[in-house]
This record gives sequence, C-alpha cells and structure tokens, in this order.
Amino acid sequence: MDSENDILSRVAEMVSGAKNILVLTGAGMSAESGVPTFREAQTGLWEKYDPQQLATPEAFERNPSRVFGWYHKRLSMVRAAQPHRGYRALVRVVELVLGKTKIVTQNVDGLHRRSGSEGVIELHGSLDAFRCTGGSHDFPSDEVLSLIPDAVTGNLDPPKCRICTSPVRPGVVWFNEMLPEAALREAWRTAEAADLALVIGTSALVHPAAGLPSVAARRGGSIVEINPERTPVSSIADVVWNSTAGEALSSLVERLESAHR
Repeated sequence: MDSENDILSRVAEMVSGAKNILVLTGAGMSAESGVPTFREAQTGLWEKYDPQQLATPEAFERNPSRVFGWYHKRLSMVRAAQPHRGYRALVRVVELVLGKTKIVTQNVDGLHRRSGSEGVIELHGSLDAFRCTGGSHDFPSDEVLSLIPDAVTGNLDPPKCRICTSPVRPGVVWFNEMLPEAALREAWRTAEAADLALVIGTSALVHPAAGLPSVAARRGGSIVEINPERTPVSSIADVVWNSTAGEALSSLVERLESAHR
C-alpha cells in the first residue's frame, strides 16, 4: 500500500502535468464546514427526513409552507457555514496549475463561490437562487431570509412573485426533476476533455453526475478520488486517497507551491 507521501507526490505530479482538469465535488466536500451530507448513516439529511415529503415538486404542491420552511432553515444554516481550508486550497490549486480547471459540484450550498472559485457548474442548483413556479422569475434570497417561519412548526408560506404572483420555490433540483440542460451539457463536455478528474467527497451514487468520472476515464483521463470512504469510483480510480478534502487539498497546495519556488 502506498504511503500518504507517495500518494501526495503522485497526485501533485498528475495535477502539474494535466492540461484539462475536471474537479467533481459532492456533499463530503461540505461536511467539514458543518453542512450535513444527504446519505450518511444516522446523520445524513435523508436519514432524518423523508425526501418525498420535502424534495419533490409534488411535496411542494401538497404542503408548500412545510417545504419552504425547511429550505429557509437550510439556507440559514449554509449562510452561517464557512468554507473550510479545502475550499481555499482548491482556489489556490487552480491558480498554480497551468492547465484549464473546471469545478462541477453536486452541492447547493454555494461554498465554492463564496471561497472565490469562479465559473463553478452547480449541477443541482443553489439554495441561494429562488425563482417562482409560474415564469421562473428570480426572487432575492436575502428577502427570503428576512421572512420569519412559524416558531412551533417551522412552516413558512412561500412569498409571491412580484411579476406573475405565482409562489416562489427554492432554486434547487428536486427528485423527479431534470438537471439544468446547459449546466449538464457543460459538465459533460468538461469530462470528455479532461485528462485528469479529481473526484472529491462524493458518494458517486447520484446520476447523472456520478457518471462524469467514467466519461473522463473512457476518454483516457486519469482519475484521482479523495474520500475517507470507498465509493463506486474507487474501482476505476488510478489513485484512491483516503483523506478528507481539507487535509488532502491543503497538502496538495503545499507540495505544488514548493515545486514553484
């Protein structure tokens, strides 16, 4: 088994030599910032809450105040969270490598953008992007946060769109909904062009995002997985780095910076 230093050296060499890098991140990337994952046993959001009651168009239609109140709470939570050192390190990686790097995330918390990453493809939308159900007109997230949920139930009636008066909903992709076509198309093109894919903190269970590493691999790209646990990606990865995002990416930046001195 390779030592931690051997893995770090190999990944640093792969990153330095890559011309097109895909960075795919999932809920594990946010976990170190205190944002709950979705599927982790006991602590994941879908272990505690029924997604069919909170994360489908049908649930919103049945009980809009319960669904909207839950997403108001989630937005408040992620606004309070701070990007951990791995996010800042990833920004620095992009600065240090000569190749083109594109971040594709399954996360909806906006931590990549808040850490300074640019051009992030948010495949599942964003908690910060509210829109109406009638004409998809944007609605300010700060105004959503100014609303006060019921103190007992946490329910909150969705505000009305100022343009068409239809109810406002979270700008995330719910179960049974299609991913944004433009974002998915760009993510697929990025994977097809990648000679290296860094797969960080994703369970690799949610498709079509979970298929992006395989797309890169089929085109001849190398795969580096950074995750404390094994996932379906582990079997196709050239390097499996069993570490947290914060630890691994910080170490990677130190190694890359030392090579640039």
